[in-house]
Amino acid sequence: MNIKELTAQLAQVTSLTDPLLTAYQTDPRKGVQRLLQQTTKRLERDRQRFEAFERRLQQERALWHQGIAHVAGVDEVGRGPLAGPVVVGAVILPPTFNLPTVNDSKQLSDHERRRLVPLIKQAAVAYSLVTVSPTIIDRINIYEASRLGMKQAVERLTCQPDHLLVDAMVIETEIPQTKLIKGDAKSASIAAASILAKVYRDDLMIQYDQQYPEYGFAHNDGYGTKEHLQALRQYGATPLHRQSFAPVRDLGH
Repeated sequence: MNIKELTAQLAQVTSLTDPLLTAYQTDPRKGVQRLLQQTTKRLERDRQRFEAFERRLQQERALWHQGIAHVAGVDEVGRGPLAGPVVVGAVILPPTFNLPTVNDSKQLSDHERRRLVPLIKQAAVAYSLVTVSPTIIDRINIYEASRLGMKQAVERLTCQPDHLLVDAMVIETEIPQTKLIKGDAKSASIAAASILAKVYRDDLMIQYDQQYPEYGFAHNDGYGTKEHLQALRQYGATPLHRQSFAPVRDLGH
């Protein structure tokens, strides 16, 4: 095959043991050897991604093998910002779920997260999203607000879960649950919930940016960046700000 034909053929290769790789291993053409190296690297990256994905499904698979059909991953986004709500996602994935790029939302680019959102929604048995307002955060504190949002997200699932995988928290519910520290990196269900919640919250902050353009919400997501803190000092707090958080609370001092 010429280089163009071989490029097209190698693009279809999905295994490091494919005979095509062996057949051209001794080909003297530099272009062919470069193609083989590129293909090998691609396949190795795919293998590592798949193995990491399988590790993130271990929690779910263990429960599925016990006959526990509906396992919900639960995660929150937005505990740290000075403004905006906490958003909680809950997702029940099927045993056939196969999106290896689903990972901790913090490890993904905005483009990758947005590409995955419709795929996760389409694949999920059920999902829900809940926002907890700054008013409630100020009233009951950020930890309890996150727990409340998680409880509500579970309750709003259209399919009742049999077990919960929860990122670093314990929810007030009678449903059996497993608390996983850094769960969004250890469970595909939690990772999927974190992706849905992250994109939903980002879109909310973009909308709020149009309402309060001085604070840069579209870029800082409500976190206390230098520009955000400067705007706070200059313009004061908005109804979106968490009055119980120190930089906002201390404005008048």
